Amino acid sequence: MKALLLNGSPRQNGNTATALAEIAKALEAGGIETETVWIGNKPVRGCAVCGACHSRGRERCVFDDDACNAIAAAFAAADGFVVGSPVYYGQPNGALLALLQRAFYSNPAAVEGKPGATLAVCRRGGATAAFQCLNMPFQMLDCVLAGSQYWNIAFGAAPGEAALDAEGMQTARRLGANLAWLLRNLRRDGAVPRAAREETIRTNFIR
Repeated sequence: MKALLLNGSPRQNGNTATALAEIAKALEAGGIETETVWIGNKPVRGCAVCGACHSRGRERCVFDDDACNAIAAAFAAADGFVVGSPVYYGQPNGALLALLQRAFYSNPAAVEGKPGATLAVCRRGGATAAFQCLNMPFQMLDCVLAGSQYWNIAFGAAPGEAALDAEGMQTARRLGANLAWLLRNLRRDGAVPRAAREETIRTNFIR
């Protein structure tokens, strides 16, 4: 089985990468192969609400000049995932959010129903708000999110400094172990299948 670790930081080898590497070690110790994908630091598009992905069967975003479709493909190839982001103004990296929104709107099947987790990395504050924001799209897509001994948060300012956050690194290791356990149990012989989804009902506050 394979887990995707998505580094949502514009810094390839910063504190988000440090925390994800700790999670990867625990996943691999639990028998899960890992692949770490970096979103890069090139400009990305927000969703233009053009609807072209719907007319084409919702498999790809029509704009193919950034990392969106590659990220969707990486999610599709994985059995589970961990998405990590630095915290900017109490929120995840905006480029990461733009990519995830487009990837899942154009290709929801890439991630629907898969187990995973998210991780927020910050210098000082705003991590709980960013962590909640990261969780929300996956909770809308039937994903089962793994927890740990504390919220999935690590602290650090200078690159690599998160390795000095003893509690944060322990939280990361526990998260990796829990996700490995979850993945193995979902794949085991005799595992109970997921309940079938009902046809989606969409309402708003007008009707």
